[in-house]
Amino acid sequence: MKILDYPKAKQVIVSGDIHGDFKTLVYKLCIQYECTDTLLIVAGDCGFGFEKPGYYDQVYNAVAGRLYKANNWIIFIRGNHDNPAYFADERINHARWRTVPDYSIVTVNNHRILCIGGATSIDRYRRMKENVRAPRKDISYYWQDEAPIFKPEELNAIPDNFKIDTVITHTAPSFCELNTHLGLESWAEWDSTLLDDVYAERETMDLIYHHIKKMGHPLNKWFYGHFHQSWNGLINDTSFSLLDIMEFKGV
Repeated sequence: MKILDYPKAKQVIVSGDIHGDFKTLVYKLCIQYECTDTLLIVAGDCGFGFEKPGYYDQVYNAVAGRLYKANNWIIFIRGNHDNPAYFADERINHARWRTVPDYSIVTVNNHRILCIGGATSIDRYRRMKENVRAPRKDISYYWQDEAPIFKPEELNAIPDNFKIDTVITHTAPSFCELNTHLGLESWAEWDSTLLDDVYAERETMDLIYHHIKKMGHPLNKWFYGHFHQSWNGLINDTSFSLLDIMEFKGV
């Protein structure tokens, strides 16, 4: 279990999907909103894996000055539109931004934040075909191990003094929005197991939620992206927030 501490951050903000628009993310954080001393956590679909590895170092070098000047940091959680290896292997690990493995815990500003990535790409049929046609072998458009995984052993290993008050994921439990299937059926015509896999994804998040609650963690807030819309709801004393693309919300 990875435990990351940000003692110098005075506030925490969560962002929805960014789909590789890293420079806009930093501009919005540091210039548009003039945030300082802030930890920003991106709730998946960051965009790692669609470009050759050196590209991401170039982007970081281009924006690092703004992050240092404002004393800001960024953590990236994996989405379905991310290469899982960038997160499991922590391939992005700079002073001011980094990818984190699933089930990492972030301690910041009196919060204990559990981070879990993954979801199902409803357009995976098209993406798999694009992989076959891809001119380069060091980039991809789809990864088989994209779905979230329920790991009770990881949850059980959380130290007793780490009481989780916030969870940030890419997708969400089944009782959260979105629950409509607009657009899903059309992709399912080409992908015979898509509907079952989407249902299984949400059931996995249900297992994670219920296990956290069973362990007695004071779960106050849960943030997620993936569905490209905004929604807020209070369920069983937990505030759930669905974030749209590049939408910011404070923890």
